[in-house]
Amino acid sequence: MKKIFKNDRYKAILFLVLASILWSTGGILIKAVDWNPIAIAGSRSLISSIVVLLYLRKPRFTWSKAQLGGALSYTATVILFVAANKLTTAANAILLQFTAPIFVAILGAWLLKEKIKWYDYIAILTVFGGMLLFFIDDVGGGSMLGNILAVVSGFFLACVTISLRYQKDGSPVETTLIGNWLTFIVAIPFIAGGLPDIKSIIAIILLGVFQLGIAYILYALASKHLSAIEAILLTVIEPLLNPLWVFLFAGEKPSIYAVLGGILVIVSVTIRSIIVSKESALENGVKESEVN
Repeated sequence: MKKIFKNDRYKAILFLVLASILWSTGGILIKAVDWNPIAIAGSRSLISSIVVLLYLRKPRFTWSKAQLGGALSYTATVILFVAANKLTTAANAILLQFTAPIFVAILGAWLLKEKIKWYDYIAILTVFGGMLLFFIDDVGGGSMLGNILAVVSGFFLACVTISLRYQKDGSPVETTLIGNWLTFIVAIPFIAGGLPDIKSIIAIILLGVFQLGIAYILYALASKHLSAIEAILLTVIEPLLNPLWVFLFAGEKPSIYAVLGGILVIVSVTIRSIIVSKESALENGVKESEVN
């Protein structure tokens, strides 16, 4: 029995690493597409929805406010993220979106009445300090509008998380499936304007099938067998690799301010998440001992 669990855990770690690597290709693939950002987001989501639907076979839709709210937030997240990648550097886009857990802490205190702890305040201040570095000197050629869209994308990603917390038996896969459909519907007028070249179409197919579709399925499978701490540490691979691929294959180099800001954001979010996970595990352990 222990051997089976161990094998499942190792398999889950492999799945999550692969998912993070696939997610990290978003920056370079989006940069490779010569098309309207909304059209890119909608096309990618349509392809991704087909992949996810084939995986789910019989999706469960509750059509609750939380599920629909999460889907709308997901649509805003993916459209804004693609637009940010087109308007600023890939490093700025992914690292500024990575501020989402901090927005979750703020929104959780407001909407879910969750108490903000001391480490939340430290993380919030540190992350916002890191964000300021991104906006200094327009971040090495990165567009100010692109930076703002990346931050707003992180906010809506936090809204997706909050909406899932409202769903007792909610599935992130179904929520993102509806979100993918909505993204495609929003993008129809932009897609109808004309298709891009063959190179762009291939990049969009790769985005939909691998970077969004298969990556999310791997994440869903991995989350069943890994602790929150393991998941947090492994998903940090994405914001680290995303700008690296763009630097290696497109020559897009982030400024020193972006590097420093990114370090602050990643370290702050990761440390806070580890503390939260350990605290949660401790509380659950106390509750179990009280029951026994």
